Amino acid sequence: KEERIVVLETENAALHLKLAEYQGLAGRSTNEILQLYAAHGQQMKLQRSSVVTQLHGAIKRLKQDLKSLRSFALELSKDFQRQSKSCLYQVLAAVQGIQLQNEAMQMFQIKAFDLEQSLQEVTERYEKEKQKRKALHNSLIELRGNIRVHCRIRPLLPFDDAAGHSVSQDRRRNFSEKAAYAADDETVLVKCSRPGHASVNKTFQFERVYSDFESQDAVFADVAPLLTSLLDGYNVCIMAYGQTGSGKTYTMLGPQLEENLAFSIEEESELGIIPRATQEVFRLISEKPPGSYWVEVSVVEVYNNEIFDLLAKDSYGKVFGVKRDVVTTREGKSDVPSLTHETVENASEFLHLVNKGLQLRVTHPTLVHAHSSRSHLVVTLTITTVVFGDNFGTLWEDEQTSQRLNKEASCTFPQKMRDNKSTSSSRASSPVQFEATEKMKQVKTRLQLVDLAGSECVGMSGVTGAALRETSFINRSLSALADVLGAIAEQRAHVPYRNSKLTHLLQDSVGGDAKLLVMLCISPGQKYLTESMQSLGFGTRARQVQRGQVKKKNFPVLSKGK
Repeated sequence: KEERIVVLETENAALHLKLAEYQGLAGRSTNEILQLYAAHGQQMKLQRSSVVTQLHGAIKRLKQDLKSLRSFALELSKDFQRQSKSCLYQVLAAVQGIQLQNEAMQMFQIKAFDLEQSLQEVTERYEKEKQKRKALHNSLIELRGNIRVHCRIRPLLPFDDAAGHSVSQDRRRNFSEKAAYAADDETVLVKCSRPGHASVNKTFQFERVYSDFESQDAVFADVAPLLTSLLDGYNVCIMAYGQTGSGKTYTMLGPQLEENLAFSIEEESELGIIPRATQEVFRLISEKPPGSYWVEVSVVEVYNNEIFDLLAKDSYGKVFGVKRDVVTTREGKSDVPSLTHETVENASEFLHLVNKGLQLRVTHPTLVHAHSSRSHLVVTLTITTVVFGDNFGTLWEDEQTSQRLNKEASCTFPQKMRDNKSTSSSRASSPVQFEATEKMKQVKTRLQLVDLAGSECVGMSGVTGAALRETSFINRSLSALADVLGAIAEQRAHVPYRNSKLTHLLQDSVGGDAKLLVMLCISPGQKYLTESMQSLGFGTRARQVQRGQVKKKNFPVLSKGK
């Protein structure tokens, strides 16, 4: 135990020594900490003094900036006052100027109103003078026997861009641009442009020019006056001329049905010249005494320089095309022997017959037109007028005379006429034929409506084989028509009517026995420029033809003594 006590006392003494050592270290650490606290306090004092110094410098600078700002604000206010005064003076001057301008504007408005009134008066006078000039021009055409030429420009259509040719994008864009415009209602403007050359504008003058937005009504309004001449005793011929796809068939017939190529009669606003002319003829006839007129129709096509009767029927009554020939009579007139003439009593019967004939008309698709007509269509209305010689001139004056006329005419008409089913094999053996008695005469006038096949450029249409042969005949017949007009214009002794069946068939109409209207149809696209220029050139030459005054079919007048 004593030894254990000694060991413990020894350890206790060692621990006391270590405690005293550690207490000494703690005192030294405390002193160091106090020194660090003192150094940190001095450093904080130094930092505070530097921040205060910086703040004092910033305050001084701000004071200087404030002084400069105050001086700038004073100068700015003075400048603003000066500018406001000058602006006020300018505003006052502008107000005075506006007042003067208002007074001047009122004077100009008064003058403009006066000018509008005078312009309206001048416009009315101009329209009157224009109508007078047109009447005088028509009279001059009547006296000279000139051919009336109207020109219709169709709108751009979707197939104008897709012509089946592999051309560059730039050239296709040029092709789709319009080259022909209606400058006014009598002038066609054509922009002739070639790559690397300056654009040249050419103008063509015609009796009437229809722009691409004018309707079928506007076209027929200028054609209708000719139909009055038809019942006055004049022959009338209306033909459409132009390249393939220029709108000839649409102008003459109207929109065609896809399945059978007949024209639609449902949309009256879209009807062409042929159905409208027939309706107008029957309307004019309805105003006349009953029984004094009757109408026969024939439909032929000139295909590959051969004439086909599109109303001929076989033994079973089925309509089929029969080849006919054209001859010249002793009187020098053209005639088609054995041609079928159907008697019609209204426009509906006529349209039904024409639709039957159109289903036989030859068509062929080309790169230019999907339903290109490959033949010339000639629809002829023959109007026979019954005239009583003993009281001509007072025939239509009273109701008793009209009733007597109706009675005599109905007695003279054959039974087939009353059944409305008559057909004739020739014009000489008409189903309604009067004997040339002293009391009764008949006068025949004809309305020929011609839808010519379109002239074609083989490279543009892309036709081959039989279609190429058709194109050759079409172009040759149109060239023959141009030669005939050229011979008449130059007043040659010989006119080559017999160079083509088409010109031989139209000899009477073209040669001066009818009032002739040529409806030029042209395409406005740049790619059709060559064909459009050819059509416009044809129309220009046709206008220059002077055939002499058209002869009227004289109604026989017999004296009462006879």
